[in-house]
Amino acid sequence: MNIVSIKNNDSNKILIHSIIWCFFICTSLIQFYESPFHINADFYVQWILGIILFYLNYFYLVPSLLLQKKYISYFAILIVLIVIIMVCRYQFFMPEFREMRPPNGINPPKTPLLSNPRIEKKEQPFFFKIVPSFFYVLIIAISTIIKTLSEFYNDQQNKLIVESQRTATELNYLRKQTNPHFLFNSLNSIYSLAHKKSDLVPDAIVTLSEMMRYMLYETDNKTVFLEKEINYIKNYIELQKLRLNNIENIVINIHGETKNKYIEPLLLISFIENAFKYGTDYKGAAFVKIKITIEGNILDFWVENKVENHTKDPENSGIGLANIKNRLTLLYPNAHQLDLIATETIYTVHLVLQLEQIQL
Repeated sequence: MNIVSIKNNDSNKILIHSIIWCFFICTSLIQFYESPFHINADFYVQWILGIILFYLNYFYLVPSLLLQKKYISYFAILIVLIVIIMVCRYQFFMPEFREMRPPNGINPPKTPLLSNPRIEKKEQPFFFKIVPSFFYVLIIAISTIIKTLSEFYNDQQNKLIVESQRTATELNYLRKQTNPHFLFNSLNSIYSLAHKKSDLVPDAIVTLSEMMRYMLYETDNKTVFLEKEINYIKNYIELQKLRLNNIENIVINIHGETKNKYIEPLLLISFIENAFKYGTDYKGAAFVKIKITIEGNILDFWVENKVENHTKDPENSGIGLANIKNRLTLLYPNAHQLDLIATETIYTVHLVLQLEQIQL
């Protein structure tokens, strides 16, 4: 948020507060509708002190004392302030509360009943003297509620921002892990071709460059077109086929409409990398089957690979699998189901994912 927007926001707040105060003051003037010229000075004093007390409580007392759990100091200061305000009003602006006077200043005739000194000096009950202080109690209560709710809302927003930043940082870290992990495996594949002095090395390099271009220019977005992500997967599979001796059992089937669907970039590749890693024997023969079905906004992803003898722990697929699990938890907490099925001969990954219809 820049300085101009902050200033505009502050100006809007001042305007809103001014309108609200004008509304309440005008509403209280209704009682003077029949005699608008008889508004005494105490009316203005009451509201001026009320507004001052409101913002004193809002900006200082609540955040510095109440929210810091200094309850005794908070209530003691409020009581002292209200007492001082009411004493000043009684002393200088509310003489009617010191002694009862006849209306309109007319002195009644002396009668034995009215000449009684005890009756002439009779004052209003104490309850009526403290009634005006209820106005300030109400002002303080409203100020306290507004400030407390405002602080609670701000705290929740700050927590959301911190959590969002933490999640973004973690996701960025996981993405950065994916790139070198993929590059390491791809370079190994090209190295194998070069070691065999294969004529397929140029094709492999071209395929790798297309994949790297996708990773550099597309994957910085939160989501990418599903169609582009699937093309990336196809290129990866073609790159693997170039280095293998037997590719008869490498199968990929894609069904459904991929247009106008979005997915987190590089989300599925780790499963496919692991399938080739653990589904390829020492002779260069691979058994990997991939099936992707899109129905509506649901992606059904299957990948199956044969478990070779050199695989000691098929469930421990290193950085790739741990990476994808963390990303799924962060990005699709209530929109995915992941099943990992391991037998003595076959390892299967089944992921059901709810895709995005619009790009984030």
